[in-house]
Amino acid sequence: MTPLMEVRNVSKHFGGLRAVSAVSFAVQTGEIIGLIGPNGAGKTTLFALLSGFLPLTTGQIRFQGNSITGFPPRRLCHVGIARTFQVVQPFREMTVFENVKVASVFGDPMKHPKDVTEQEVNDILKGTGLVTLANHYPSSLSLPQLKRLEVARAMATRPRLLLLDEVLAGLNPMEVKKSLPFIQSLNADHGITILMIEHNLRAIMEVCNRILVLNFGLLIFDGTPEAAVRDADVIQAYLGRNASA
Repeated sequence: MTPLMEVRNVSKHFGGLRAVSAVSFAVQTGEIIGLIGPNGAGKTTLFALLSGFLPLTTGQIRFQGNSITGFPPRRLCHVGIARTFQVVQPFREMTVFENVKVASVFGDPMKHPKDVTEQEVNDILKGTGLVTLANHYPSSLSLPQLKRLEVARAMATRPRLLLLDEVLAGLNPMEVKKSLPFIQSLNADHGITILMIEHNLRAIMEVCNRILVLNFGLLIFDGTPEAAVRDADVIQAYLGRNASA
């Protein structure tokens, strides 16, 4: 079976700094994959490469069997890849409904009629728990609601692969607990494959069926959450000591 996305020997150098070095992995349709690693490991840089915000130094990226190497974010959006950002930046002068509608129109190369688009927006707002806030402005939303708005805007572009950048960051334990079923529903109910950066390891263990671990720009682990917590290289990367120490 052809992977949804294939990342082949992808590297990004900033002068003499190798932020990402020869990273290779595949994403299968239907997976929820966690991308973890210590601060400065290269996670955000890798996301920027996958979403077209930075050009590759070397390597290739394929999506649904076709090369997307060098595609800008706009083209990646139209082939089915969307991302969120850790720091939410909605259009402050637009309502929640308008924010999601803008994303829907931008992500729709078919240019559906207005009533179809607006129905899709309403469906997304219902699915993300924001429908009662449709006419509110972002300034009146809580952080968890703003995070959901960020996801709703990404969903409105009709992605097959959704890149979530620390969607749980800044949430308290109860808010995180409430968010995990929501993330799982994006995958199970909407058929969206998910690759997510997250520092909350407990949440990653609960929601992901596979984990990628970066350290100093290198992919040091690719496997199940259960295997990750027993892996000597992963333990050393996080704790700075050997597993047997």
